[in-house]
Amino acid sequence: MSDTDPIYFGPAAEQLTSRTATQRSSHGASTDAVTFDRRELNAILSVYGQKVAEGEWRDYAIDFHPNCATFSVFRRTSEVPIYRIEKRPKLRRRQGAYAVIAATGLILKRGHDLKQVLRVFAKKKAQLQLVE
Repeated sequence: MSDTDPIYFGPAAEQLTSRTATQRSSHGASTDAVTFDRRELNAILSVYGQKVAEGEWRDYAIDFHPNCATFSVFRRTSEVPIYRIEKRPKLRRRQGAYAVIAATGLILKRGHDLKQVLRVFAKKKAQLQLVE
């Protein structure tokens, strides 16, 4: 937002009709940020809610940048994120647009389907195997 952009006070409908959805950078070119759509956010928040109920996760942050959207998961508010769920549309034809990345930078899972990528958080049942 630059100093010359107007600030609108009033109903949301007035803001939507008089304001564009794109942001303007400092040199005047429009830059669109990559975002999560409603379906993607529902899938992510479903997994997040399960992990919060289990007591593993406590906080999250969402960042939108011109080349990626990031959903960061925190164990505690003051820490670095333990996981990042990223959407990078430029990679959709190669490895897939979605990735789950650990705090160390290790890519745990990457793919084209978000729900499939989020299965990396599924609780695996411990199987007892007897060693003889």
